[in-house]
Amino acid sequence: MMCGVYIYGTCLKHVGTFTKLRFHSIHVVEKPSLEAQVPTLHYPQPVSFSRSECAANPVRFFAILSMQRSGSGWFETLLNSHINVSSNGEIFSVVDRRRNASNIIQTLEKVYNLDWFTSASKNECSAAVGFKWMLNQGLIEHHREIVEYFNHQGVSSIFLFRRNLLRRLVSVLANSYDRYAKLLNGTHKSHVHSEQEAAALSSYKPIINSTSLISDLKEAETAVISALEYFNSTRHMVLYYEDLVTNRTKLKDVQEFLGLPQMELTSGQVKIHKGSFSDLVNNWDDVNKTLNGTGYERFLHDDY
Repeated sequence: MMCGVYIYGTCLKHVGTFTKLRFHSIHVVEKPSLEAQVPTLHYPQPVSFSRSECAANPVRFFAILSMQRSGSGWFETLLNSHINVSSNGEIFSVVDRRRNASNIIQTLEKVYNLDWFTSASKNECSAAVGFKWMLNQGLIEHHREIVEYFNHQGVSSIFLFRRNLLRRLVSVLANSYDRYAKLLNGTHKSHVHSEQEAAALSSYKPIINSTSLISDLKEAETAVISALEYFNSTRHMVLYYEDLVTNRTKLKDVQEFLGLPQMELTSGQVKIHKGSFSDLVNNWDDVNKTLNGTGYERFLHDDY
């Protein structure tokens, strides 16, 4: 198996040095070599159905490693618009599946053997199969066993993060509020498909705890850096939500990374929170005062 030593975010030649970097210093500096991009090919033999004429077609394994409200749902709909991709959602949101390393491995085995069925499953003729995995769903806690499994089975990791962690925080707070408020006709929706629905959800402007804001941002930043360090030995690439929004050629990089035929990827999801950050929260003055003059000041102005 070929394990890449480069990521799309930065070159990781020295993990010890990397862990000292701040999150905002991670930039795209080099694309992996073509050799490093070659994914491991598999020929699963599912027990629940026959791959029939597609049995000779190879399958690539992948996992989207991300954090809640970082664009992973939208990104997954883009991937699933590819005729040969099956990305099976947030399967480790169910606690029992991640209760221990053994349960995690059993779940992974079922997914990668094509015996996991969701609305996204392409079954017989999938060329790439995977799912999305949040960092707080056992991924960090059991990283040693998971990295060993990924390397042994040739699973490619796709990191997806947001550069602007403050906007992610707004999305987290707003989504949490809507779980109870159910602003869309008494229904909670984490993702929407119309501008009207987006406007309804974005009408709620959360109050950010300015006292804990800097520590909250540091905690999110540390989680990202830890994940990149732990999974550095796996074959992987790093994507940022902001880049996907502004530069759709990134989707071509993803398809190349997975060894897929190039297709135009589409999604019906609509972005919820747009525009100036001062229009998104109820206590803009407090947030602005807290972050001005700090390393996180840039989050106040970034948009895309």
